[in-house]
Amino acid sequence: MAFLFIPCVFYVVLEVQDTYNTLKFAGPLSFGLMVIMKYCSLALHGRDICVCIEHIKIDWRNTWYHDDRAIMTKNAKFSRRLVMINAFLTYSGAIFYLIAMPIGMGKITDKNSNLTYQPLVYPVARIIVDTRHSPINEIFFWTQFASGIISQTVAAAACSLTAVLAVHAYSRLEVLMQWIVHLVDGREDFSNNVDDRLAIIMQEHVRILYFIKLTEKVLHQISLVEVVGCTFNICFLGYYTIMEWEGGFAITYIILLMNFVFNLFVFCYIGELVAEQCKSVSETSYMINWHRLPGRKALAIVLMIAMSNSSIKLTAGNIIELSMSSFGDVMKTSVAYLNMLRTLTT
Repeated sequence: MAFLFIPCVFYVVLEVQDTYNTLKFAGPLSFGLMVIMKYCSLALHGRDICVCIEHIKIDWRNTWYHDDRAIMTKNAKFSRRLVMINAFLTYSGAIFYLIAMPIGMGKITDKNSNLTYQPLVYPVARIIVDTRHSPINEIFFWTQFASGIISQTVAAAACSLTAVLAVHAYSRLEVLMQWIVHLVDGREDFSNNVDDRLAIIMQEHVRILYFIKLTEKVLHQISLVEVVGCTFNICFLGYYTIMEWEGGFAITYIILLMNFVFNLFVFCYIGELVAEQCKSVSETSYMINWHRLPGRKALAIVLMIAMSNSSIKLTAGNIIELSMSSFGDVMKTSVAYLNMLRTLTT
């Protein structure tokens, strides 16, 4: 990833003179910085990610009742669809940007030095190496392609991990609500003792809240990078699409734009899902026949309702709550930046 980022930074600083080309490389460089930050965050939280995965494995291993397993299977298929769509858009954008666009430009002939070479998506400053010469040009072209695929893999992995962890938390909350519904009268796989059923439900609720807290710990830095980075990259890609509309490369920028919008949508949408599902737990707890519970056992329901209403939410860096409202705010901010950019450069 540094192989793409560092030489291109030197190229922009030392060789690019006009404003448009500076802005044209600002988007790819900001994406490269985003990927490096995501990779570092994933590496730093590797131990916590392993704990989350082990948590998921235990949940699947301990879920054998057919209704509960059907709920988890349904939500697992949903998260898999999100991962597949994200991977398709990510790698489609990478192939268009790293292969189709430079080949579509055609080879450039330098009249002064009589050299013909393939342009690079991430140009390299000549103070480092002159990539116009063969076979250096070919080596850098394909090495940048491999580096770009790795960078896109990191970006796809961050989004996919977010989808898998958050959707699993959502599915466990849905299972918990099924347990709460059968608290009073019991179920064939539950204990006949209401105290045991209440204890199982409370333990599972605490376990789910711990998992959501751990998921927030793993993802809050990545989410912040995603929200801030997507704000600028959506703006840049919209600008490139407008400026390159006649040049034939608008389709590449549109695919990349769809990828960034979808990634941002996934982060915000699943954050909204988890928050709403936590509230649904409190509503379900209230709607059961808690008045039929013997003695003062109904007081435990009050505690569950209070914990559900004040439960942990997924955020971007503990600053921005991940919700559809935040998604709309980011899109409006990106459009505002795009209008400002067009005004300043035209």
